[in-house]
Amino acid sequence: MKLKVERKYLKEEYTVGNLYIDYEDGRGPIFFCNTLEDKVRDFNKDGDLDEPGETKVYGKTAIPYGKYQFVIANSPHFKRELPLLLYVKGFSGIMIHGGTTAEDSLGCILIGLNKVKGKLLECQFYLNMLMDDLKAHKQQIYEIEVC
Repeated sequence: MKLKVERKYLKEEYTVGNLYIDYEDGRGPIFFCNTLEDKVRDFNKDGDLDEPGETKVYGKTAIPYGKYQFVIANSPHFKRELPLLLYVKGFSGIMIHGGTTAEDSLGCILIGLNKVKGKLLECQFYLNMLMDDLKAHKQQIYEIEVC
């Protein structure tokens, strides 16, 4: 089982995208819900914040483009298990969780439905569904692509 975040609308204060799940059973990636992230600063999409203007701003920068591994880990902040991305250069504690605006992100990937400009709705519903799906597949390490 693999996840894919396809960034669609790169705004000055936030980024809206789509989350797809690939169950690897031949159906291909299936749309799951929308995503909300901080501003993308990896302008050349090379997976690094290494060019002029690509400087990380704490709490206001989306993770760089690329493929990452993730595990299910306990979040002391949210007091529940959540997907935790591993080996994100220049970032730590990047999780997939619910939230309404990019202010809730701090670099993390928020999930829900984007029915209001710059916001997500029904976050907990989609987070619970995603966690149920991930736990049903019982993998030790998962993969997510951010493109």
